[in-house]
Amino acid sequence: MTMERTFEKGIEFAKAMDLKDELRDYRKEFFLQENEIYMDGNSLGMASKPAVESLEKMIERWKVEGVRAWNDLYRYSEKIADLMAPLICASAKEVTVTGSTTANIHQALATFYHPTAKKYKILIDDLNFPTDRYAVESIVQLKGYSAAEGVKVVPSTDGQFIDEEAMIEAMTEDVAVILLPAVLYRSAQLLDMKRLTEEAHKRGILIGFDLCHGIGAVEIDFSVIQPDFAVWCTYKYLNGGFGSTAGLYINQKHFQQTPGLAGWFGNRNDTQFQLKQQFEHQPDASGWQIGSPALFSMATLEGSLQVFKAVGIATIREVSLAKTAYLMYLIDERLTAYGYSYTNKQEDSLRGGHVCVVHREAYRIAAALRDHHVVPDFREPNVIRLAPIALYTSYEDIHKVVDTLEEIVREKIYLNYSNERSAVV
Repeated sequence: MTMERTFEKGIEFAKAMDLKDELRDYRKEFFLQENEIYMDGNSLGMASKPAVESLEKMIERWKVEGVRAWNDLYRYSEKIADLMAPLICASAKEVTVTGSTTANIHQALATFYHPTAKKYKILIDDLNFPTDRYAVESIVQLKGYSAAEGVKVVPSTDGQFIDEEAMIEAMTEDVAVILLPAVLYRSAQLLDMKRLTEEAHKRGILIGFDLCHGIGAVEIDFSVIQPDFAVWCTYKYLNGGFGSTAGLYINQKHFQQTPGLAGWFGNRNDTQFQLKQQFEHQPDASGWQIGSPALFSMATLEGSLQVFKAVGIATIREVSLAKTAYLMYLIDERLTAYGYSYTNKQEDSLRGGHVCVVHREAYRIAAALRDHHVVPDFREPNVIRLAPIALYTSYEDIHKVVDTLEEIVREKIYLNYSNERSAVV
């Protein structure tokens, strides 16, 4: 279902929309730079004042208390999980904040992938962020299979979207586990996780999702979807900062299962510091922790998630959909004549929180955008990703970005830039 929205092209309309934006006051909570439009919150969210304050408090505790702070901070993950769980409509017991996205994929697969002679394949797509596939292939190899034997890849027919029908058809008797993205980073496609989960479970297949490009931008209801596991990073829409600690969801029906990768922080809370030589699994998601938590990398989340608690993910999603729709409208109305298009679906239910702008000169245009005080990101081969973040991107920002995109091609400014790729941005 898509909400009916009416937009106009002029800057005065954008300014009027900003006056109506119910989240406009939250802009002041972020460290937005003067004369710069930040459109890369889908890669790294902007720093917020609450996040920085939380980090400073953690540093102060280290300075003042030293090891004594450990008496309550050793369970800090549970405090962050309590703030994060509502974003996916899960119990706080089903969420732990630990490791990185890739490490958590390894943990989940080590737990749930137990191949047999008849059921030994992990089903994936061919468009997801490659770290997921690296992890999948390494896990099947550890179990004695080659990647060709143990990994079943469903190819995209157009190089942009995952075909859900083809994915369901590929759920054959030899598939043990499925790992898919919730939102595809290359095209902002939002998958029907409920349908895919139901189809997997009908066939006795476990299924998990990578939420990296969805959590904090789209509504996710795991109380309804009921996947077996999920992983996500926290430095994109959740604004946790560089390398902030990732999230892991374990459905409560699996709490009695032994973690595939055990470590002392997955031991029962009441006996953890007795330092027994026998592992006693904490029977909730925190039992899937491995080593000591990186508290400085978690502390920012305590502050940043307070904003989500105050606003609510439903409101954030509503505003995000309106702002991305406005950007897509302006591209349709003003930029197609200059060779621009986008891969996003029009339907609200099929798209995430960023817009994937396509142009044959995307790399050089992205470079020119940065020199024109717009921060985008580029993805091979021809995509400029722009994220109008609900909490801190204004309609006027979006209008100015479209002005700049038009100018760069109209005036052939991109010709002043090389096509030689840089390492990151």
